[in-house]
Amino acid sequence: MGKSLIIAEKPSVAQDIVRALTPVAGKFDKQADHFENDQYVVTSAVGHLVEIKAPEEFDVKRGKWSFANLPVVPPHFDLAPIDKAKSRLSAVVKLVKRKDVTELINACDAGREGELIFRLIVQYADGGKGKLDKPVRRLWLQSMTPQAIRDGFAQLRSDQQMQGLADAARSRSEADWLVGINGTRAMTAFNSRDGGFFLTTVGRVQTPTLSIVVEREEKIRKHVARDYWEIKGQFAAKAGEYEGKWFDPGFRKNDDLERRADRLWTAAEANAIAEACRNQPATVTEEAKPSTQASPLLYDLTTLQREANSRFGFSAKTTLSLAQALYEKHKVLTYPRTDSRALPEDYVGVVKQTMEMIASEDLPGPLRELAGHARKALNDGYVKPTKRVFDNSKVSDHFAIIPTLQAPRSLTDIEAKLYDMVVKRFLAVFYPSAEFMVTTRISTISNQGKDYKFQTNGKVLVRPGWLAVYGREAQEDDANLVPVDKGEVVRTESVDVNQLKTKPPARYTEATLLSAMEGAGKLIDDDELREAMAEKGLGTPATRAQTIEGLILEKYMLREGRELVPTAKAFQLMTLLRGLDIPDLTKPELTGQWEYQLAEMEHGRLNRDKFMAEIAKMAERIVKKAKEYDRDTIPGDYATLSTPCPKCGGKVKENYRRFACVGNETPANPGCGFSISKIPGGRAFEIAEADALLRDKKIGPLEGFRSKAGWPFTAELKLAFDDETDNWKLEFDFGEDAKKAEGDGEPVDFGDQASLGSCPKCKGKVFEHGSNYVCEHAVGANTTCDFKTGKIILQQPVPREQVHKLLTEGKTDLLENFVSNKTRRKFKARLVYDTKEGKVSFEFEPRAAKAPAKKAARKAA
Repeated sequence: MGKSLIIAEKPSVAQDIVRALTPVAGKFDKQADHFENDQYVVTSAVGHLVEIKAPEEFDVKRGKWSFANLPVVPPHFDLAPIDKAKSRLSAVVKLVKRKDVTELINACDAGREGELIFRLIVQYADGGKGKLDKPVRRLWLQSMTPQAIRDGFAQLRSDQQMQGLADAARSRSEADWLVGINGTRAMTAFNSRDGGFFLTTVGRVQTPTLSIVVEREEKIRKHVARDYWEIKGQFAAKAGEYEGKWFDPGFRKNDDLERRADRLWTAAEANAIAEACRNQPATVTEEAKPSTQASPLLYDLTTLQREANSRFGFSAKTTLSLAQALYEKHKVLTYPRTDSRALPEDYVGVVKQTMEMIASEDLPGPLRELAGHARKALNDGYVKPTKRVFDNSKVSDHFAIIPTLQAPRSLTDIEAKLYDMVVKRFLAVFYPSAEFMVTTRISTISNQGKDYKFQTNGKVLVRPGWLAVYGREAQEDDANLVPVDKGEVVRTESVDVNQLKTKPPARYTEATLLSAMEGAGKLIDDDELREAMAEKGLGTPATRAQTIEGLILEKYMLREGRELVPTAKAFQLMTLLRGLDIPDLTKPELTGQWEYQLAEMEHGRLNRDKFMAEIAKMAERIVKKAKEYDRDTIPGDYATLSTPCPKCGGKVKENYRRFACVGNETPANPGCGFSISKIPGGRAFEIAEADALLRDKKIGPLEGFRSKAGWPFTAELKLAFDDETDNWKLEFDFGEDAKKAEGDGEPVDFGDQASLGSCPKCKGKVFEHGSNYVCEHAVGANTTCDFKTGKIILQQPVPREQVHKLLTEGKTDLLENFVSNKTRRKFKARLVYDTKEGKVSFEFEPRAAKAPAKKAARKAA
C-alpha cells in the first residue's frame, strides 16, 4: 500500500500535523528529516527552497549589465536551489521520488505563496520531464488547532480546484522577476552611463508604492502656509456657559481645498465680525437627531496592521509576525494573511462556541474583563446569521481573523495586545449599534441688519451598544451640552479672534500607507468603499508589509517616529521614471490593475498566458524608454542650494546627476564649472547634506555608500581644492592622516589639550584626536595600546563630558539619539566600557518588571 507525502511550509507546522494525525492515523516515527507511519510521510520546507531564474543563455551577470543585454524575456523559467536551503531541498526531493510515495499532499500555508513553494519543489523534483505523475491534493487550513487540522484532512481539495491559485502564484513570481530584472537593469544602466555602478532597484509593487509616498512629500514641500482666522464666542445661558464657532451659512466648496465655512482670510474681516458680536444677545435654535454607529467590521490583515500601527506604533511587519505566531505557535487566531472581513454563513455555531470559550476560560490579565461581554452576547442572543458578518460572497480563500476555540496561555505583552484587539473586535461586531443623540445648536447675533451665526455641536451617548466592549459605558463629560430653554436669549460673554496657519497634508505612516496601497493610491477611510477597491490594491495583505520593509532596506524611505519619509534616492528615481515617461511604474492604479488580474486568475476567470504576455510587453516598454532616451538630462523639479558656490559665490543648482554652479544664470555669468556628483559611492545626497558640505567643506561620517564590488561602507566627505583644475572637487575622507598618526607615523602632540581621563586598558591619558577619542599610547610611533572610541556613534554625537564620565565612572548618562543601522529607528542607551570584550558597548535601561501571571484555577474532576 502506497503512502501520502505531506509537505508543510515550516518544521513547526509539520510537527503540529503529526500531533493532530497521531490519534486517528497511529504513531509516527521521527527520522532525521521527516516523520513516518504506515499511512503518511510528513516533511517540511523552510519557506522557499527553490527560486526561478532565466535559462543559462538568457542570464546576464551583474558585471555585464548594459542596454546591449536588455530586455531579458526568456521563453520559460528554469529553477535553481536557494543556497542556504540545498540540504533541505535534497531531503524533500528524495522523499517525493520514493517509490512507495504514491500521493503528494500540499500542506504549505493556505495562500498564493504557499502554493508556489510546493509547486516549485515538485517541479524541481520532476526535473521538467513530466514523469513524476503523482496525484496532488491540497490541505487548506483556517486554524492550526488539532481539530481544525483533522477537519482539513477530511476535506482535502483536488489539484484541479487549486489550478487557478497555482497559475496566479507562478504569474506573480514571474511578473515580479521580469519587471524587477528589466527595470532595475535598465535604470542602473541609465544611471551608470557616465561611469561607476549606481544600482537603481525598481519593482512591480514597490515602485508605485514609493510613488505614493514621494507625491505626498512633494505636496508637503510645495505647501505655502496661509494665514487664516477663526472666531469663537462664549455664550451664557441660564444653565451655564457653552462655546460656539462662527461660520458662513452661504459657504460653497470650490477648487481651493483649504477653504472652510469657519475660516476667514483677512484679519480686518475677522475683527469686524468679532466687534459686531461683542456684548450682543444671541437667539438660539437647535436640532437634535438620534444617530447610530455600528461596530467596525471584523479584521482582515491590512486593517489589523493599520490599527496596530495607529494604536501601538507596530510596523506592518511586526503585526504580521505577531499574528502569524498567534496562529501558528499559540493556535489562538485563525489564518492571518486574509483579505476578507466576513465569516462563512455556516459558521454561526463555531462563533457561539468561541464566545463560550471567552466567557468561561480564565484568560490572562486584561483579557479576563472580556468574559462578561462574551457571556452577555450569548445570554442576550446577539449572535445571529446577519449578512454583515456571515456572507459567503465576501469570503475568498480565507475568512476574517477571529479567535479560535483554543484559550491563550503564556502570551508575551505585545502578542497579548494584538490578541486583545482581535477578541474585542470579534465581540463588538455582534453587539448592537451605539446610539447617540446628536445636537446642532446655532446661536445667532443680529446687529445693524446683519446676522452672525455660531455653531455648537453636542453628541450624547444614549446606549453604548458595542462601545461597552471597549470600555465606553457612559458619555465623557466634555461632550455634554448645557441645555437652553425654548426661546431663551443667551448673553455673549466674549468673542475671540484666533490667527492660525494652514498646514500641509500629513506624511504617511504605515497605517495610512497600507490604506493607500489597498486602494491603489487613494487614501480611503470608509470601510465599505475600501473593501470595493481592495481587489485593485497594490500587493496583497500578505505582501504589503514586506514591500514597505523593502523600500526602507533599499534606503528609499526612512522611519522618523511613525512617519515614513522618502529620501533623495527616492526623489531621484521618481524624477527618472517621470522623465522617461514610464507610467507603469509611477501610477499605482496601473499596477493595482495587474493585482486585480491576478485575483481574477486565482478564480479561473483570466488566462495565465494572456497576463504574462502583457507583463512581458511592460518589461520591454520600460527598457525601450530608457534605451532610447537621448537628451542630456532628465527634466524635473530641481532645488537650488542655499549655500553659494565655494569657487565664485554663484548659485548652485541641482540637475539630474549633479549639483552644479550656474553663476547668476545669465549668458555673461553661466557658472564657474564647479560641480559635484549627487550620488557619490551610490548614495544620494539629501539637499541639507549638500548644503552642509558646501558650507563646511566636509560632512560625515555618513552611512550607505557602496564600493564598486557592492560592499557597504561609511565615510566622511570633503571638498578639496584641486590645483590642476583650479576648482574644488569632492573626495572621500577615510582619515588617512589620522591612520598614519595612529600607526608608526609622526608623534602626536596633545600638549594643548586637557586629558579626559585614564585609559581603561593601559591607564594612559585619553585625548580627542581626529574623529575619535584615543589613548595617547594608541597613536604616533611605537603604539602599545589600541583604545579608541568614536566622537559620533550611530549618529549620536558623544560630547567630551560624557567621555570623561565614561572613563571616570564607567558609563555615560542615558543618550537618546542613537539610530539603529538595521531598523533606522532611534534608541536610548548608555555607553559602558566592557572589560571582558575590551571595548565600549551599549547598556540599555532595564524594562519594568512584569507582574507574575496568575495560574488558572484547576477545574474539579
